[in-house]
Amino acid sequence: MTYAFLHLRRGRWSVFVALLGEPDWPSLSFTGTAAPTVEERSRALTLLGYAVTDGVEWSWTEASERLDEPTSAVVLIAKMPVAPLVGGAS
Repeated sequence: MTYAFLHLRRGRWSVFVALLGEPDWPSLSFTGTAAPTVEERSRALTLLGYAVTDGVEWSWTEASERLDEPTSAVVLIAKMPVAPLVGGAS
């Protein structure tokens, strides 16, 4: 299964599609500091050649920028399964 990830790191939101065995993953960064809306994320994935799986929501988690360091900055990460668009960029 292919997953898209959305993350906030150092004040910047990005979305990328994780492709196992591939050195370069399709990605886009968003402008502004507000979290991109569901519609903005969907459009970004379409530009990358992927479609949101119907009925599935983004699942969110929180991580530390540096593992095992309690004072480390928080990194927000969301993921959801995606499918390549027919004739898309994948």
